Amino acid sequence: DDISRRAGFAKIYNNINKKDKQYALSTANALWAQKDYQFLKDYFDVTEGYYGGKATNLDFIRDSEGSRVKINKWVESQTNDRIKDLIPKRLIDSTTRLVLTNAIYFKGTWATQFEKKNTKEKDFRIDSGDVVKAQMMSLTGKEAKFNYTETEQLQVLELPYKGEELSMIILLPKNGTLSSIEDSITSEKINELKKSLRNNRVDVYLPKFKFETKYFMAQTLMEMGMPTAFSENADFSGMTGNRDLFISSVIHQAFVEVNEEG
Repeated sequence: DDISRRAGFAKIYNNINKKDKQYALSTANALWAQKDYQFLKDYFDVTEGYYGGKATNLDFIRDSEGSRVKINKWVESQTNDRIKDLIPKRLIDSTTRLVLTNAIYFKGTWATQFEKKNTKEKDFRIDSGDVVKAQMMSLTGKEAKFNYTETEQLQVLELPYKGEELSMIILLPKNGTLSSIEDSITSEKINELKKSLRNNRVDVYLPKFKFETKYFMAQTLMEMGMPTAFSENADFSGMTGNRDLFISSVIHQAFVEVNEEG
């Protein structure tokens, strides 16, 4: 049902980008098309009308590198300079006809912030069982009341952001290994754990951390069950009227930082 699906996505897009909230959350979509290539007008109209994805013409054939730089600059600007160099050199070339980009940015302040003076270097056990030193934030005492639950395998803590609309859910394996719980963590399981959360007085110790990840996902997606889209048997005729396009690359890049503020 095209109408229901598109309207549903438009509602999600508008909800994420709504104004007057106590946190920063925004998402942006864009299309980058070879300037003289014949895409269907309806494809661009639907993408812009329902998904907020405006099309910009570039010249991949004559200026692949300049096109790559322009797209990367757009991604930087949409992520507050957190995601840099999304598309590496030589991934775009003269055979490229379209690049789709989706960026999302979030910054939230804890409803109850950690005090910097309480952050101390302490031992932190990592998945291998080894112990490393980490800058450990802490929230203790009678004011430290949070939604909390535990199972035989897990401790579960919810840290709300200012505005109380969004929160971070933290899962801590009791036996110290992530691998023991990874296979059992599904969206259904997380919803089940969230329903069992109850307000408690909890001593919270949480390491400050920052990391970046980057995945080239074409092979993964093929192995998960969509090989046709990456082959010459792909059918993207809804974009051009012909079966002349296929996907060559999918990149996912993320940046996460957690500190006393949020």
